[in-house]
Amino acid sequence: MIKLKLRKLEHAADLPFPSYETPQSAGMDVRAALIQPELILHPGERYLIPTGIQAQIPIGYELQVRPRSGLAIKHGITMLNSPGTIDADYRGEIKVIAINHGSLPYTVRHGDRIAQLIMAPVQQAVIVESEDLDRTDRGDGGFGSTGR
Repeated sequence: MIKLKLRKLEHAADLPFPSYETPQSAGMDVRAALIQPELILHPGERYLIPTGIQAQIPIGYELQVRPRSGLAIKHGITMLNSPGTIDADYRGEIKVIAINHGSLPYTVRHGDRIAQLIMAPVQQAVIVESEDLDRTDRGDGGFGSTGR
């Protein structure tokens, strides 16, 4: 198991830490830590929602921010920049960028499960300049070039 150190901020003192809802869940649900009791996210509107937590992510890992499928299918609420990356050297409050793709306003309340966080390994690359790249059957075909 990987250890993830979390710190609650004052506006999240009454909220639980992010948690896995089932034993095999890949993501841990994170909650909205609003200063106000609620906010209304109108269709097409986006909002940077605070979670009230800071993290010390182990070197070699990232936290990915992803949407919750129930919010997406029921209300059209998703996360922009998804999956979002929280780097191991970031120590500020984790915030998530929510957008309402639905047709109705959606109310986010303090304590609502708003997104999920996934701990994922990362590896940095060593850049090597090259004039030649190995050829493949696909070549430079992209954006639907495989017919699928």
